[in-house]
Amino acid sequence: MQLYGDATLVNSGELLEEKDKQNILNTIENAQETTNTIQNTTSEVSSVQTNVSTDDYYASSKLERDKMYSQMLETYQKILESTTISQEQKAISEQEISKINQTKNAIMIAENLISTKGFNNSVIFVNDNSVNVVVKAENLGTEQIAQIQNIVSRELKVELENIHISHK
Repeated sequence: MQLYGDATLVNSGELLEEKDKQNILNTIENAQETTNTIQNTTSEVSSVQTNVSTDDYYASSKLERDKMYSQMLETYQKILESTTISQEQKAISEQEISKINQTKNAIMIAENLISTKGFNNSVIFVNDNSVNVVVKAENLGTEQIAQIQNIVSRELKVELENIHISHK
C-alpha cells in the first residue's frame, strides 16, 4: 500500500522523448512558417519598391519636363514684358509661347489617350520633330506599338518614323 508522499518509480523515458520530439517538430514547423512568411513579405515589399521606383520615374520625368516648359515660358514672358525688345522679337516670343502651350496640351492629351489603351504610366518627350514615348509595360506587341504611334502621330502631328517607343 502506498502512502501519500511515497516515491513511485515511473519509466517516463518514452513519454518524454515523444513529447520532446513533438515539441521539436512543432518548433521546426513554426520556424518554417515564419521563414515562408518573411520570404513572402520580402517579395511583396520588393515588388512594391520596384513599382514605386518605376512610378517615381514617370512622375519625376513629367515633373522635369513640365519644369523645363515653365522655364521656357517664363523666359519668353520676360521678353514680352521688356521695353527694350523690338516688336518683331515680341511677336516671335508670342509664337513660341503659343507653340509651347500647344505642345504641352498635345502631350497631355496623348498621355491620357495612351492610358486608355491600358498603359497606366507613360511619359512623352518632344525634341523638335522627334518624339520619344516611354510606357510602363513588360513587353510591347506590334498592335500596341501601332496604337501608341497612331495617338502620338495624330495629337503631336509627327510622322511615324519620328516616333520612338520604349517600355520600362
